[in-house]
Amino acid sequence: MNDLLAPIAQYYTDKLQRFGSDPRGVDWNGSEGQVLRFAQLCQVLDHGTSFSVADIGCGYGALLDFLELQFADFDYTGVDISEAMVAAAARRHASKQYARFIQGTQAPGQTDFAVASGIFNVKLGQTESTWRTYIGTTLDAMHTATTKGFAFNCLTSYSDADKMRPDLHYADPCELFDLCKRKFSRNVALLHDYGLYEFTILVRK
Repeated sequence: MNDLLAPIAQYYTDKLQRFGSDPRGVDWNGSEGQVLRFAQLCQVLDHGTSFSVADIGCGYGALLDFLELQFADFDYTGVDISEAMVAAAARRHASKQYARFIQGTQAPGQTDFAVASGIFNVKLGQTESTWRTYIGTTLDAMHTATTKGFAFNCLTSYSDADKMRPDLHYADPCELFDLCKRKFSRNVALLHDYGLYEFTILVRK
């Protein structure tokens, strides 16, 4: 774990210890918003065909529950920087042969798709420039690891100013759309119309 992410890992470990395997344990307000986020991210996946997907920042494995309701045939790898999160996820899904959980920051090998929900939100004391570099590096890794596409979300810079917190990162959706369009694929979608103070970007290859 590098110096940049070690405090973030501890932040989420503390949340898990306080709230358990619950949306609050991964710093979301509740299950309704969590499911809405998953629905946006999973638009990048292929319905009707088998696929592999890496869940970067998997937390306690809530996305896997969502995937099981929507897709019939897939292989899932959950990746998280918090050792406690990985252990909690592995316990919750111990009986599932098509799922595995590892500690880390990126997919351990090639995968059809990768998704990342919320991993760019909590920056704690990091500077904006440092955090933007981290986002770019992470997106590069997701692009390299995937053969069919990837998706991620961010808090939006269009959030109400009086509700923005200094320990969180609010990304410019236009800037990241442009980055993905120029660097990763011609087929990029920006979703900013689902009622939360965030956006989702889908990159299809």
